[in-house]
This record gives sequence, structure tokens and C-alpha cells, in this order.
Amino acid sequence: MAEQLKSILLIATGGTIASAEDGRGLSPVLTGAELAACVPEIDGLCTLDILQLMNIDSTNMRPADWLRIAQAVAERYERYDGFLILHGTDTMAYTAAALSYLLPRSTKPIVITGSQRPMTSSFTDAKLNLYQSLLYALDDASCDVSIVFGGLAIAGTRARKQRTMSSNAFISVNYPPLAYIRNDRILRAGALSAGANAQAASAPHKKAARTAVEPQVAYHTLNDRVAVLKLTPGLSPHLFTVLKDDYDALILEIYGLGGIPDYGIDGPSFKNAIFDWVDSGRSIVLTTQVPEEGLDLGVYEVGRAYAEHRGILRGGDMTTEAIVAKMMWALGQTHDPHALARLFYQPINHDRQM
Repeated sequence: MAEQLKSILLIATGGTIASAEDGRGLSPVLTGAELAACVPEIDGLCTLDILQLMNIDSTNMRPADWLRIAQAVAERYERYDGFLILHGTDTMAYTAAALSYLLPRSTKPIVITGSQRPMTSSFTDAKLNLYQSLLYALDDASCDVSIVFGGLAIAGTRARKQRTMSSNAFISVNYPPLAYIRNDRILRAGALSAGANAQAASAPHKKAARTAVEPQVAYHTLNDRVAVLKLTPGLSPHLFTVLKDDYDALILEIYGLGGIPDYGIDGPSFKNAIFDWVDSGRSIVLTTQVPEEGLDLGVYEVGRAYAEHRGILRGGDMTTEAIVAKMMWALGQTHDPHALARLFYQPINHDRQM
């Protein structure tokens, strides 16, 4: 008796990969079924079902849509061996981070991909991305939420779109890629054996024997009253007062390792503004606007005053995209400062160094 192929659910949400030109600019029109049909190399690799959840430009992707995607996965989690989500690139890193928190510690792969050029365009990267993403979703060593794009597999909380046009659009920030994918071979870190590193596309992907899988924990609430503010020379601390009515949490991108201006007694006070913000029951996360190596408030005097103040959270080496998603998730579960801090500092899907 022939072994049963693995089953994958492809969830289509739109994006450049599904777009076509209609005289007014690119917009998503192709369905998930049409996209899959454009890549005949995936035929026979698995049992592939397709769910057309939405068909939007990812610029229009909102937290409510993250919840729809997470719910679609959670409702079908026991029926499939993995999930492949087609998504636009502009907000892909935010969605990947959000799904990492809404569906934490998934024992099954939840893979997100898209393309820089539409599927039907000449020299598109869409076909290879879809094919390699499916290979990665079928690999026994794959789990949790990841982005597969341009030959890289990146943890869902560590991805950032670095380039607007090139096919290697995404980088992994402050954490090594999970794998490199070369044609039909998945090359992982040295912890895995050479046999696990080579995956041939021509070989059927049989359903591996699995231990009992516990039902996936899924969260159903987010608080989208979270905003990002980038510190720039001359920025007025008065902005904190202006934002109070509309936001429960701010993510403040500060200078370098942890620099916040102190203009002295004659200048506007960021310290007063930030302390007033958190003392009013709101939350703030301090992170660095420098892309790599993270934050350390204890190095400079201009940052040390904020290191231990109640309600001030530190982003460490997390990406801003991950901080946004994690704060929306954490605030969706609690407003208690201690519980919020526990959730925020809990490492999930490699989002922060221990």
C-alpha cells in the first residue's frame, strides 16, 4: 500500500504575487488556485487544499486580518500537516510576527511567502518562492511560523523587508536564518544531520510518523491601540500628550544603544513626558532605531534613568515589527503591568535573546 502524502493548506490573501496590471497600477486579482496552477512542479508533492481567505494588497492588511488568518489555521490545525500562506511583501514581517504570537509554538510549519514581481510577469520570483516554501512546509524539521523568501527561511519574529525591488527582499535581524534553500535542497544549521539537510523535490513527501500533537493554542484578541514613534532631533515631547487619547502603548525608537535627549532645565523634558505616560497606566517599549545588535539602557547616563522605571519595557534585540505585534497581542490579553511584562519578556519563536 502506498504511503499517504502529507497534506498542506494553502491560504491565499493577495499581494504582489497575485497581482496584475489593469491600467491603474498593480492590484491582486489571481486566486490561490490560479497561482498554484502556475507552478506545475508542485504537483504530486503533497495533497494541497486551497483557501481563498482574502485578496488584498498587503498595505491594507490590518490586525483584524491577522486574526482571520490565525483563526483559519486554528480551525483546520488538526486536518493538515502544514500551512502555506501567500501574502504581500510590504507587511509580511508584521503578519509573520503576529501569527507567531497568535499561534505560538506550533509543532506544524506555518510558512509565509510572496514575491516581488507578479506570478504572470517575466522573470518573476513568485514561482521559485512558492515551490521552495512548499518544500520547506513539507520538511519534517520545519515548525512554527516562518517566512521563506529568496532562498532563505527566517523565523517569523526576525524578518524585515530590506529591499523594495530585489528578489532577496528579506533579511533575518539579530538571528541567523533557519535555513538556506538552494533549488530543491534545504540546508539547515549544523545541528541537523547531513541526511536531514538534503531534500529532493522529485521524491514524494510522505507523511512521517508523528507523536500525538496537542491541539494548537490560539489567541483570539489583539489590542491595536499601539503606535510607533521614532525619535528625531528636535522632536517635541508634547507628542506624548497628543497621543494619549488614541493609544494604550507606544514603541519609541530611540538613538543607538539607548540614548534619549536630556536638554537640561531650559529644554523640553522627555523624561517627564515618558514617566507621565507610563504613570497614567499606559505602556511604552523603548527600542533602538539602529537595525542590528539591540538596546542596552545601562550604558549611557541619558538612558540609564529609564532602565528600571515601572511600566517601561525594553525591546532588547527585537525587531520593531515583532514589538508591534507582541504588544498588540499582550495588551489583548491583559492590562496589568506585571502580567504584561511577563508576556512581553517571554521568548516566543526566537523573538529575543534569553
